[in-house]
Amino acid sequence: MRTCFFEDHAVAAFEPLVSTRPIFDLYCGFQTLAAKQAHYFASGLTGRLVRPDLEELVRQQNPHEPVNDLRWLRRGPVVLVNGRWLPPDTAPPVLDSPVVAWADDEIAWVLLTTDGLASLNLHDWDENFAHWRRSLPARLAGGRMLRQPWDLLASSAHEIARDLRTRGEQPYVRPMDFSLVGPAGRLRIDPTARVDPLVVADTTNGPVIIEREAVVTAFTRLEGPCYIGPAAIIQSASIHAGTTIGRASVVGGEVAESILHGFVDKPFNGYLGRSYVGEWVEIGAGSQTAHSLTTDHRRTAAGLSSFLDCRDRRGCLIGDQARIGSGTILPAGATIGVFASLRTTAAMAPSYLPAFATFHHGRVEYENHGEQELVRADERMRRRNVEPTSALREVYCRLLDDVRYPRYDIRTSRRDSA
Repeated sequence: MRTCFFEDHAVAAFEPLVSTRPIFDLYCGFQTLAAKQAHYFASGLTGRLVRPDLEELVRQQNPHEPVNDLRWLRRGPVVLVNGRWLPPDTAPPVLDSPVVAWADDEIAWVLLTTDGLASLNLHDWDENFAHWRRSLPARLAGGRMLRQPWDLLASSAHEIARDLRTRGEQPYVRPMDFSLVGPAGRLRIDPTARVDPLVVADTTNGPVIIEREAVVTAFTRLEGPCYIGPAAIIQSASIHAGTTIGRASVVGGEVAESILHGFVDKPFNGYLGRSYVGEWVEIGAGSQTAHSLTTDHRRTAAGLSSFLDCRDRRGCLIGDQARIGSGTILPAGATIGVFASLRTTAAMAPSYLPAFATFHHGRVEYENHGEQELVRADERMRRRNVEPTSALREVYCRLLDDVRYPRYDIRTSRRDSA
């Protein structure tokens, strides 16, 4: 069965993480949402429907998949999957006729034939949803719909273990010169990875996965479920359960229940907790994130009571190419935009810093240094032997333009007329 991932208007809640990628390219566990959805439907052929501003970038990143290609879509039956849907652990349904599937009162996916695809409107998903509600039989999809970035973090520990089951590989057995606490069957270490003596891997509550060419230095503790990506370097760090470290990242200090995309540079001490960090982010020495706990008010026989819901703890969201200066304290729930910069300061960082803005001496400054930031990003990527593509540069330039002329609407990827 062919599968095509799409983004609806609700992806706006995932800024700044989706400024530079479609929603289904976000991680939950150590696989992207698109990978999970494709595996669920056992898809041989997959396509992508994305915002126009990301179209060329996604096409370059996925050269063998159709992107925003209506002709490909209309060649036959296809499952359109909402990119915010996290599939269940159960087996997929038998798909033999058009149907719309629901999760958490939202449309998770829909099976359409050629006739149904003829009326598909790529510019108005609300219209599509209304039409499918009226015209198609409904079923339960299972799984859950992700409505905010914190949902990704809340599910990450479970998804790391699930992703490992999906890969279905056997544990790699080798002589251990480090300490293992818990079942050895939950340990996965690639033969090319280096794990120094005086490292502790704790698999009591879930798997510890160390990918190819990763390096874990002495005095590191890895608590499962956790994932260390290809070529990542873990420097005398404490990695807590529910953490995913992306490829070629350099991490020290303490990281808990967080997802870090590739090439994150956090080599020093400091605490990062319950946070989602984009690519090419720099985090200075001694930086700290705070947690918030949702207060839930409930009425009881004795009156109104409240308690803290620990399932909704929030750290911070950091967009691609952001820089966090040494000693910065990030408040709970902080959102740091793409290319934003927090310089070393004694003041508490703001809870929101827009893209390309700078926080310095307790003030938010909107400096006209955007072009210099783009040049710096190119140089930094090349130092890591990554050649920035023309499509990525175009996305960055468009984001800078949107900061200067703030009329951008993520739901339509166009600027409103003046």
